[in-house]
Amino acid sequence: MSDTSQPGTAGATTGPVDWEFAKQAGARIVPAGPRVSPDEAAGVVASIHGAAARAQQPVAETARLHAPGEAPAPLVVDRPTWIGLNADSMSAMVDPVFAQIVGRRKQQPSPTMAAVGGKVTGGEAGALLAFMASKVLGQYDLAPGGTPRLLLVAPNVVHVERELGVDPDDFRLWVCMHEETHRVQFTAVPWLRDHMIERARSLASEMAPDPEKLQDLLSRLSRQLPEAFKTGGTGITELIATPEQRERLAQMTAVMSLLEGHADVVMDEVGPQVIPSVAEIRAKFNQRRKGVGAFDRLLRRLLGLEAKMRQYRDGAVFVRAVVDEVGMDGFNQVWASPETLPLPREIEEPSAWVARVHG
Repeated sequence: MSDTSQPGTAGATTGPVDWEFAKQAGARIVPAGPRVSPDEAAGVVASIHGAAARAQQPVAETARLHAPGEAPAPLVVDRPTWIGLNADSMSAMVDPVFAQIVGRRKQQPSPTMAAVGGKVTGGEAGALLAFMASKVLGQYDLAPGGTPRLLLVAPNVVHVERELGVDPDDFRLWVCMHEETHRVQFTAVPWLRDHMIERARSLASEMAPDPEKLQDLLSRLSRQLPEAFKTGGTGITELIATPEQRERLAQMTAVMSLLEGHADVVMDEVGPQVIPSVAEIRAKFNQRRKGVGAFDRLLRRLLGLEAKMRQYRDGAVFVRAVVDEVGMDGFNQVWASPETLPLPREIEEPSAWVARVHG
């Protein structure tokens, strides 16, 4: 179930991560997804394309944001293709950071050791991508250095709609509403994409340990990891961060909460006149989020995905509270500049953001 069976071909094979190996490893271990016939698969792809097109006007009207020009057609992909495209985006995002880290080393590894290390980290990246590829319904790929695209993962959409027992047409449109909102956020707000990419790279560079301090980091991580198994949090990254880095991470998390919460609000606010069973879908989907197994919940904690679930909830509360106080146009002042994005404490206290931005 894909527009294309070929993942992206860009990506470094000689750096700290062998991204081509990551693609191969991820594609090899990711589950195939639900069984469908070729005719059913073609029908699903066409249906999702139609839902993505239908989502554009209701999202623009509900969010009162308008993306310039015609939206490029989304890519409806299978899991291996999603892995390939995201490996390319991850390579473009973090390879400049890796280059800085390598440049700080006093002694460079031999070509053989570098190749072996690249395969090891590539395999780890592939395993992570395979895990994520079976979970993600859709995504607006920022594609650093490339062309941003809306991605919709057809096998996962089919799997979840069957699991929930909801109307497929309604569910596909509902998912597309969320992802279309992300597309509008990053295209109607022209500075947002570069801002997010720069902040992510900067934070990754700051949090990357000096090679000489790696052993101390691993020792600290081994001591603190049991607590992460119990409490969750934002994942392993919080365990290795300094207080200053945690503050930067909290600022990034606040913006992610805004983006995810805003998309959740828009997908629900379109109402039953657009998606007749929207209330049923939301209720069942929220219940499904609570029902993951113990092993899956553990992985979510360690990878920071439970924190992402909180982003949906906290961000939606923030958006609704601000809209109730100053209206949608008043809320949309959040997109005026990086300075009007919510601070971490403002996500929890929406009135503080209103007071700071609106006076």
